[in-house]
Amino acid sequence: MERYAWKATVKEGQLAEYIRRHEALWPEMQSLLREAGIANYTIWNVGNELFGYYECEKGAAYAAKVQAESPVVARWNEYMKDVMEMEMDPETGAQPKLRQVFLFE
Repeated sequence: MERYAWKATVKEGQLAEYIRRHEALWPEMQSLLREAGIANYTIWNVGNELFGYYECEKGAAYAAKVQAESPVVARWNEYMKDVMEMEMDPETGAQPKLRQVFLFE
């Protein structure tokens, strides 16, 4: 199991809407995340910054590939672009993976 972490920014005044949209996560997006082997997906916030973390049961490369090739993810990203700013990795089509520098288990 690999871990994946990303960061993004919520646009000014849009945090409540960002949270609302995630509380109503589309069933097809939930299915896609499961198909990609994504588990324990958590997003934290401080100020306008977001930090996301999930575990990749089938590997990070597989999770990124499934998401990059998914029309559901493309629709979700389009839906979210008015409330957040997301940088995407041109190679994977996913948010750039943060480099892990410490782990305490």
